[in-house]
Amino acid sequence: MDDRRSELKKIIMDTKTLPTLPGVINRLNALSNDERSSVQEMARIVSTDQVLSARILRLANSPSYGFYRVSTISNAMILLGVNVVKSLALSSSIFEIMEKNSVGLWEHSLGTATAANIIAKKLSLPEVEEIATAGLLHDIGKVIISLKCAEQIREIRRMVQQDNMYISDAERKVLDTDHAEVGGWLAKSWYLPDKLSEPIACHHNVAASEDHRIKTSVVHLADVLVKASGFGHSGDHFVLPVQPLAWETLKMDEKLLGEIVLDLEDKLVEVKNFSIEMQGSNDAEA
Repeated sequence: MDDRRSELKKIIMDTKTLPTLPGVINRLNALSNDERSSVQEMARIVSTDQVLSARILRLANSPSYGFYRVSTISNAMILLGVNVVKSLALSSSIFEIMEKNSVGLWEHSLGTATAANIIAKKLSLPEVEEIATAGLLHDIGKVIISLKCAEQIREIRRMVQQDNMYISDAERKVLDTDHAEVGGWLAKSWYLPDKLSEPIACHHNVAASEDHRIKTSVVHLADVLVKASGFGHSGDHFVLPVQPLAWETLKMDEKLLGEIVLDLEDKLVEVKNFSIEMQGSNDAEA
């Protein structure tokens, strides 16, 4: 393993080097790993942090999940599941960085979560909310790379702009890893389950997924569709085709894809409005 890759992995796995996470996270982690703890007990812990609670509830009521009726953290945990709420809590600081410094990436992430939700429902898949959350988190490695590799990110962006490279290829050339793998490392360091970490780590390489190929294929397809729609900005200037393995895994056909695209076009209008509202409320809080 190359020194640059080893060093970056060490930084990612050391959560102390990441943006400050809310103080409730350690207690939430401990409770979520304790089979005796109840949803109400975990909800009480999260609810002690009012800012964190507000952010989780805003996301829970976003078009990415489509409930529009989540009024309490307990309600969110019942509707979305503990893993999803835990993921939103863990990601809250990084989402804030995305909203303030990279609105295009934030909107791309929201759009991908929404597309993943639509695809999962269209295919009648279980655990729709967790699939949407994997979509929401799929590019979180890009935020970490921009935070931890300030010098290298300039070279990566230059290669994307001037050499017409796909961002993952540029990342691998400069860092010997890419944002998908970095996102997977981050998910592991947060002790998120494999059904979330694997789609994050493998969304650009479906063949690398082992236990959760269907979820990974959904996130991959969602990512491609949102890029093709021109919604948000992932950092790439062109769209790669859907990987044949993902197409086959989901048993996708042109008719089904057309229905998904139509549903997504309508939903992305809602996502844009939601993103504007989120940014407005953050400005008001500042």
